[in-house]
Amino acid sequence: MTFSLKSIIPLLFVLLWSTGFIGTKYGLDYASSSDFLTLRTLGNIIVFAIFLLFVKKKSLNNIEIFHAMITGLLIHGAYLGGVFAAIEFGIPAGLTAIIVGLQPLFTAMVAIFLFKESIKKSQWLALNFGLLGLVLVVSASLELSGVSILALGFAFIALLGITFGTLYQKRFCQKQPMLPSVLWQYIASLLLFAPISIFQNTAPIQWELPFILSLVWLIFGLSVAAILLLMYMVKHGDATKVTAYFYLVPPMTAIEAFVLFDETLSLTSMFGMVLCALSVFVIIKAKASDKSEETSQ
Repeated sequence: MTFSLKSIIPLLFVLLWSTGFIGTKYGLDYASSSDFLTLRTLGNIIVFAIFLLFVKKKSLNNIEIFHAMITGLLIHGAYLGGVFAAIEFGIPAGLTAIIVGLQPLFTAMVAIFLFKESIKKSQWLALNFGLLGLVLVVSASLELSGVSILALGFAFIALLGITFGTLYQKRFCQKQPMLPSVLWQYIASLLLFAPISIFQNTAPIQWELPFILSLVWLIFGLSVAAILLLMYMVKHGDATKVTAYFYLVPPMTAIEAFVLFDETLSLTSMFGMVLCALSVFVIIKAKASDKSEETSQ
């Protein structure tokens, strides 16, 4: 039973994480990115504070709090802030997916230098084929005209945030209990988003049902469930293996858009999905093989 639960965690994470763009797209029609993120982060803090009232966890010391807050600024501040701002400034979904989808390849390169992780030729090929699959999945919706440098800049900030945030979490927050660690991550990101929301001159929030539903889903589905799953995977796996699952997010989002919005799926997109899935399979299988060899030795 334990094995089966662990085996579905990555798939559940991909399913939840893939809904983030759809929820964000809905919500940004009713609020600015800074207001949306501030409300979402405040909701996250309230939820995790309530969790900690019922679940007794060891409190973090000052050094652990510092590392948790740095992780929060990277994963929640830079990544979420970058994605929300890029979407608000009009960057197409396909281009956003490609830029943020560079994460597995980028993470693998950085992990080699930071953690001395060994990556086989088969894994390098899988990472590159996964990137190719990602491009094919979103190629139908890829639109370069009218994309501002500012929007592209925010998308690359999101890429750097999720990449280095995942690596930083792996390096410095490995032994921290998840609930208090994530709470401090959200506190750090609120300290970033709230001042922007206060001083930025934007239109008032429209408290309509679609906005409220998207906010609730992004809090509980993404910021609570998906983030806890990500932290768990980072804690119990290596950086390359965990981030490989991000190749499956755009294909899953494309399938959800097909089901929810009747968007067409081209043969090219479906072939790209197969490439993404195969690349993740090769990477995970190679890592499992490495572990079995280490155990036998």
